[in-house]
Amino acid sequence: MLARLQKIVTLSLLAAACAWLLAFWPRAPLLALAGCVVIVFGYAILLALEFAVLRLAQHGDPVPQPGWRELMRAWAGETVAAARVFCWWQPFRSRAVPDQLVPVNAGRQRRGIVLVHGFVCNRGVWTPWLRRLRASGHVFVAVNLEPVFGAIDDYAPIIEDAVQRVTQATGRAPLLVCHSMGGLATRAWLRAANGYARVHHIVTIGTPHHGTWLARSMGGANARQMRIGCDWQHQLERDLPAQQQALFTCWYSNCDNIVFPASTATLPGADNRLLRGVAHVQLALDEAVMRDTLAKLDAP
Repeated sequence: MLARLQKIVTLSLLAAACAWLLAFWPRAPLLALAGCVVIVFGYAILLALEFAVLRLAQHGDPVPQPGWRELMRAWAGETVAAARVFCWWQPFRSRAVPDQLVPVNAGRQRRGIVLVHGFVCNRGVWTPWLRRLRASGHVFVAVNLEPVFGAIDDYAPIIEDAVQRVTQATGRAPLLVCHSMGGLATRAWLRAANGYARVHHIVTIGTPHHGTWLARSMGGANARQMRIGCDWQHQLERDLPAQQQALFTCWYSNCDNIVFPASTATLPGADNRLLRGVAHVQLALDEAVMRDTLAKLDAP
């Protein structure tokens, strides 16, 4: 569903840019080029607004405040990362690397992995991870959480199915890796399925564990559940046993343009890891995050 929608948006923007270019080029080449750039890269303006709001909303948060230069670098990196994810991998390449449920070269003893994407995303966001996992021969399943704007609790059966399939293929509890809202969906699954003993470890990347300021302006059932201080957030916090918080590694950034203030992406008792100067989608593609996380597949 999401891939079809993002295909339509991407192709429509390209068509509009070409139409503008052709319409104005004969009499006003500069206007033609300027309009084409605005149409194609207009999303970068929206990203800049997110970073400006982040800078204002971050005051008083215990996480180090980013400077404007740091924010500018994060904005430039996010502009590239967002185009790659939302205009290519997700709409056109989401099935390019299918799930791998047959262990390669190492029998049933190698641990598998379940990857859970975030809000308005699909499995295509994990494309670099999937390529690396395929090359290493690990079992993996990357889910698609649908309906796109459904309640977070309704994603639990999708995660349950993925966990079961990976466990059956390997005979071992899987590693769960979650970006953004995917971490909340995984916690909802843990609560619904009492899955704490069925996972090896859970890595969250830019997950709004305590909500995000930006969700106050977003619609949809799942967006409302990501609002800071909402009842659903409080209930999820109460239902996370303190002794199970050590199951989590939480990557977060002081330049996350979607999940802010930054400390909302941490959990008490978890291995909370700050990555400075990296934006929201960038976090999911960061080499250090990927390398450290995949090393957990072979950890005892």
